[in-house]
Amino acid sequence: QVQLVESGGGLVQAGGSLRLSCAASGRTFSAYVMGWFRQAPGKERDFVAAISWSVGIQLYADSVKGRFTISRSTAENTVYLQMNSLKPEDTAVYYCAATQKRSRTWSFNYDYDYWGQGTQVTVSS
Repeated sequence: QVQLVESGGGLVQAGGSLRLSCAASGRTFSAYVMGWFRQAPGKERDFVAAISWSVGIQLYADSVKGRFTISRSTAENTVYLQMNSLKPEDTAVYYCAATQKRSRTWSFNYDYDYWGQGTQVTVSS
């Protein structure tokens, strides 16, 4: 059974940085795409970034391009989201997700089969 456990969230001032981690277990993930999504209060859960585990191809939402970087460690079975130049509008619960489905963009909730429990990121102004 796939398990995804996020960590690294917290409170940070605008302009600061945080690194989120997603520890994955229960499968060999070489054929998976891993994603990060976020959900702000009263809003839908939105795509942030995705990475293919095997070759490391990265995809980003326009709102985070140039500020966030997704990466993975095959040795640690962990996916990271480095978030720089954080803004108050980045405040949300951040979720890690995994899928083996084929997709054109891997940017929709339905593209993913497995989800973590989420970690809160709060950016103060």
